[in-house]
Amino acid sequence: MTTPFREARIDLDAISDNVRHFRRLTGVQVIAVVKANAYGHGAAAAAVAALAGGATRIGVAEIPEALELRRQGITAPIVAWLHAPDERFDAAAAHDIEVGISSFDQLETAAIAASVDKPVGVHLKFETGLSRNGIAPADWTRVLAEAARLERIGRLRIIGLFSHLSNTSRDDDLAALRRFESAVATAESFGIRPEIRHIAATAAAIDLPETRLDAVRIGIGVYGLSPFDGRTSASLGLRPAMTLRASIAAVRRVPAGTGVSYGYDHRTDRDTTLVLVPLGYADGVPRQASGRLPVSIGGRRFTNVGRIAMDQFVVDVGDTPVSIGDEVVLFGDPTLGVPSAADWADAAGTIDYEIVTRIGSRVPRRTS
Repeated sequence: MTTPFREARIDLDAISDNVRHFRRLTGVQVIAVVKANAYGHGAAAAAVAALAGGATRIGVAEIPEALELRRQGITAPIVAWLHAPDERFDAAAAHDIEVGISSFDQLETAAIAASVDKPVGVHLKFETGLSRNGIAPADWTRVLAEAARLERIGRLRIIGLFSHLSNTSRDDDLAALRRFESAVATAESFGIRPEIRHIAATAAAIDLPETRLDAVRIGIGVYGLSPFDGRTSASLGLRPAMTLRASIAAVRRVPAGTGVSYGYDHRTDRDTTLVLVPLGYADGVPRQASGRLPVSIGGRRFTNVGRIAMDQFVVDVGDTPVSIGDEVVLFGDPTLGVPSAADWADAAGTIDYEIVTRIGSRVPRRTS
């Protein structure tokens, strides 16, 4: 089979298996997060695979992402929680998309979107220490009182109460959990009884059983990647879903002292073979990893040389026999002997979340 010029191969079975793993591990509902095009994996296909693995709800950041999933045929519950200042929720209400509420104004906007016989489903988000969105503690009483009233008159259906953790330390996350429990208790005092409470994402779902509550929101773990430094996917029982690969576009035998790529940051120290890989920073290959980026060619690991360009980078393979069209695996499942997204993250000084999410649109996603 001919190696593609460039592609991101997405293993949908791995996504399903990863969700099953979190169902078994936590014993609660799994909300599969497919925001940002499923962290680069393809939102609709990832959502279908996650639901096949037992996810009960899909999570996205923005309503347009949720609407696109509906257009792609996803009928499962979807919750979206990050909204523009002037966002209206009419389209969300019309397509049964649940809305995350972080302020009194958003609560009122959701109520306006309700129809006579169709309340808007909402998840009330509380600020518990991350200093991002969420209802401020000073506003809890006011928002909850109005939410309870709107639910009583049939404008809203309060499906969930939720928050988010910083993953700073066990103590910090448990302190945030205690604040959240206080918010839940306040909600109960107003007669609010949500279907689910959720605060844990991947890291807390694994390491902090106290935070699992009724549901966990799994993002990076759905795609088989580790949220922890120094802990591999395999050690967590997860399987990476994305393999980024390409075919060698050019092979050049050069003498010692040959400059490579812009600026000649690298010059060869011997007669050697250089190969051209047709992906660059326009495709999400991190330029800051120049000279450190690992790849696998013919089952052997090599490191790129010279600056990573917009569309391509160069690998020195020494005297290894190679040909135009040979496969280059940039990253994938390290248990198969190839570099991991975490290896790339280390080379670039970032996190594996960014590596997979930044893979550009001109790299075709192929599912298997």
